[in-house]
Amino acid sequence: MQEFHTINPATEEIVSTYSYQSPVVLEGKVANSYKTWTSWRKTPIAQRSELLMNVAKILREKQIPLSRLITIEMGKPLDQSQAEIEKCALVCEYYAENGDNFLQDELIQSDAKKSFISYDPIGLILAIMPWNFPFWQVFRFAAPNLVAGNTGLLKHSPNTTGCALKIQEIFLEAGFPEGAFTTILAHTDHVEAIISSDQVAGVTLTGSTKAGKSVAALSGKYLKKTVLELGGSDPYVILDDADLTLAADKCVTGRLINTGQSCIAAKRFIVTEKNADEFTEKVRMWMSQKRFGDPLSGEYSLGTMARTDLREQLHQQVTQSINAGAKCLLGGKIPDTTGYYYPATLLSHVSEGMPAFNKELFGPVASIIMAKDEHHAIDIANDTAYGLGAAIFTQDTERAIYLSRGIEAGCVYINDFVKSDPRLPFGGVKSSGYGRELSPLGIKEFVNAKTIYVG
Repeated sequence: MQEFHTINPATEEIVSTYSYQSPVVLEGKVANSYKTWTSWRKTPIAQRSELLMNVAKILREKQIPLSRLITIEMGKPLDQSQAEIEKCALVCEYYAENGDNFLQDELIQSDAKKSFISYDPIGLILAIMPWNFPFWQVFRFAAPNLVAGNTGLLKHSPNTTGCALKIQEIFLEAGFPEGAFTTILAHTDHVEAIISSDQVAGVTLTGSTKAGKSVAALSGKYLKKTVLELGGSDPYVILDDADLTLAADKCVTGRLINTGQSCIAAKRFIVTEKNADEFTEKVRMWMSQKRFGDPLSGEYSLGTMARTDLREQLHQQVTQSINAGAKCLLGGKIPDTTGYYYPATLLSHVSEGMPAFNKELFGPVASIIMAKDEHHAIDIANDTAYGLGAAIFTQDTERAIYLSRGIEAGCVYINDFVKSDPRLPFGGVKSSGYGRELSPLGIKEFVNAKTIYVG
């Protein structure tokens, strides 16, 4: 079968070489995962939860080598990789401790002597996951579904194949039966055959809107339930009465986490005219202090872009915006150095028609957009195909809550940057996808909400 490589984006050296699995091998793995489900679904939830607690323990015990693997394969700073592993342990603990309660029968008053909703696992779930959070994206799918009694099949991004195989190894080490969680090395050309299988009950994808539309079309063709978490162009609205020091700090932090390679990163800073100059200078000052360099060293807040093609795409969007009239206040040039680095970049005078105005710029690039007033700011915030996350900065909390209801996004954070939390639902609207992960809602996406009626 066709070979492919994982490449260290900081050194541009090949890390490992793998081969895609054949259709016959993939078919066998699907069949084995389905067979495991027929017994796993009957395993007491207390036992499933206990195994998930084992996973959390292993993640913490192996945090350092696992973090290094993340950084070597996709280039984020090592301390952020360590935080990612800890977050995976937390989501395992969250569902291990709460899954049983979330899935309890729900009594419903009706004309029956007794009626209730039973939440039953539906089967094997295919997960198609991206490279930017190679452990977290997987665990926020795997933890709730395994506790719910489903089994999981992971098709990961090729450039984080080492992480994908390591995750399978962790589940086996924790005591999960073979087939409960399986990593497959599947070429994109083989995805339709997997989705079409009668043994696959649902599909979850985190990735680009383009990939989401493709998977949604295939899943619709074969009548499979889907959850899609796609791209974002998150607006951060800074109102007249905002604490500008706080706003600048949170905006820059939210923009540059993971070297800006996050669907929920702060991408558009929408500031009212009153504060535009002062806010812009504060952001410029904060961003100018963010240096890039060897992500394993622990000395830099910015790592690399994950792949050279992603850096080229980002730079093209920056260049197009500048050519259309945006001003580059910081960065904006590909450095002449080994590694797929891109500097912290700040664009001002961003307006409609530029990629930086309402598209997704996936990297360490921030856009400053000026609004006439708060109503205009909300209009700009919604002037995008995306609707994943958003933030509002103001000292009037009640006003912010009122305005947040008018923002088209899956979440709105007030006086803070957007982040995911196992306890809170996560997902988007519009071209950012549908369905929810995490929280009690996340564990119920791939279960059968079955009505039981006693007459």
